[in-house]
Amino acid sequence: MDETNTSIDQAKTIFADATERAKGSFAKGQQIAGELGDFNKGNVEAIVESSKIAIKGMEQFGQTAVAYVRSSLEESQAQARTLAAASSPTEFLKLQGEFARTAFDRMIAETSKNTEAMMKFAGEIAQPISDRMALAADRMKVAA
Repeated sequence: MDETNTSIDQAKTIFADATERAKGSFAKGQQIAGELGDFNKGNVEAIVESSKIAIKGMEQFGQTAVAYVRSSLEESQAQARTLAAASSPTEFLKLQGEFARTAFDRMIAETSKNTEAMMKFAGEIAQPISDRMALAADRMKVAA
């Protein structure tokens, strides 16, 4: 009878140990699931932030483009009036050459400015996502 009680006690101990391990595994699983949920929430927030930056930047680029077009049209009208007032064909051609050179220089400057702004803008859009990727890489190092 003692052997039976000993076997029952051993079985109880084994089951109690298995139950404790299962509870520990379940708690660890819940913790990992919670961390994964928080991490994914952070990813979504990074995408939303990048989208906000993109929208704001596109609005600024649109406003800049409209201002440039408006300014160019006003300048073209002034140049047309100046050309119409030219007193000779030679003066007309000289003025036309100066206006073309000025317009070309202005276009190059505007393109350069826009390219620089676009590169900066792309970096600003990518930054929240890049930060999340760096965080993921850090977590992967810790997990390994």
